[in-house]
Amino acid sequence: MKAEIHELDVVALLTDRPDSGLVAGQVGTVVMNLADNHFEVEFSGDDGRTYAMVPVPARELMVLHYAPVAA
Repeated sequence: MKAEIHELDVVALLTDRPDSGLVAGQVGTVVMNLADNHFEVEFSGDDGRTYAMVPVPARELMVLHYAPVAA
């Protein structure tokens, strides 16, 4: 079962997004829940500067967890 996505969740891309210069595995933060199960995701570098902010459908995202989660 796929985790529900919420604002401020840390997510990883599951697919390449060449139109936005992003590849699968890049990590971003959900900043807004858009219509039709899409989310605005901000991608930032280690320096905190945003290098991409794009709408991404939920099916192309995986929520990352930093603590144990029951399966």
